[in-house]
Amino acid sequence: QVQLVESGGGLVQAGDSLRLSCTASERTSSRSAMGWFRQAPGKEREFVAVISWNGVDNDYSESVMGRFTISRDNALTIALQMNSLKPEDTAVYYCLAGIRYYRGRFSSTMASSADWGQGTQVTVSS
Repeated sequence: QVQLVESGGGLVQAGDSLRLSCTASERTSSRSAMGWFRQAPGKEREFVAVISWNGVDNDYSESVMGRFTISRDNALTIALQMNSLKPEDTAVYYCLAGIRYYRGRFSSTMASSADWGQGTQVTVSS
């Protein structure tokens, strides 16, 4: 069973930046992608960003594109640099491993067998 640990969440003001990190205990598969989802209060979980196993390919939701950057430090660790944060970004951010993503656009089915972290709270005040 893969264990995922997120860190870096917190309370910031609009326009500020945060960097989230996630480390997996092991790789789900030899070429598993990792990524981030988020869930705001009263909202369903939504895709944020994904990065391929080798860090070459990635995809973002339209709402964060141009402001957030996903990166892979190694096979087990990814990060999400969040700039120009908005109150609408307030949510619990979840790290995922074992995503069946390789390139191009992400689809939700690619995360159907993924492992989820416990989440880290990001709160952006106006």
